[in-house]
Amino acid sequence: MDRRATAAAFGVALLVAATTMLVRPPSAPGGESGPSLIAKGRELYLTGCQSCHGTDAEGVPGVAPSLRDAGASAAQFMLTTGRMPLPAPDQQPVRRTPAYTPAEIDALVAYVGSLGGPPVPRVSLAGTVLSRGMQAFMLDCAGCHQALGRGGVVTGASVPDLTSATPTQIAEAVRLGPYLMPAFGAGTLDDRTLADIIRYVVWARSPHDPGGAALDHSGPVPEGMVAWLGGLLALVVFARLIGKRWQP
Repeated sequence: MDRRATAAAFGVALLVAATTMLVRPPSAPGGESGPSLIAKGRELYLTGCQSCHGTDAEGVPGVAPSLRDAGASAAQFMLTTGRMPLPAPDQQPVRRTPAYTPAEIDALVAYVGSLGGPPVPRVSLAGTVLSRGMQAFMLDCAGCHQALGRGGVVTGASVPDLTSATPTQIAEAVRLGPYLMPAFGAGTLDDRTLADIIRYVVWARSPHDPGGAALDHSGPVPEGMVAWLGGLLALVVFARLIGKRWQP
């Protein structure tokens, strides 16, 4: 009888332990999870972010927007690309070396995500179509980012180069619309088309060049300058070859 009771108690203990492991929230790389990770993110936020975004992430009028309902997606994009924190509130957020370690970014993302908003998107390029992505990119993105995603300049801002962006960061930027870029919701750009665009952007980093020298894919302006200067030089050489000096 005692052995049966002991075995039953041991079985219950194993069941409780297994259930606890199943419902345990996912852990961060550093071993922290759930409330402790959010608490760490809150501490980092109060140290490096609250002066612009407010003590409770409510925003500061004329300085920085509220982070409530911004979501983990926006936080991860801004932090992993080094766009936040800004050196000064009136500067354009541009890609830099991240100011925080990956573990600190995980904590800050967990804290901002706890305030509501969209989660970090999961991007899969399985089943995507390169030609379809190219067509969509030319229609919606190439006007600012150039045909191969090398960036450029628009009124009031510089357009970032996409060659360093990860698939997740591209998806986050499309939905977020950072700085002057418009946000593309799922109603305007569905997830399948977005995945096709991401595949094209990744492919465009090392495209095939059947037409000859690509000039580092630097875009139409420098390519046009080379064409003009090269053409003018060829005309000058040709004129000297067929002409002769006037002698009195």
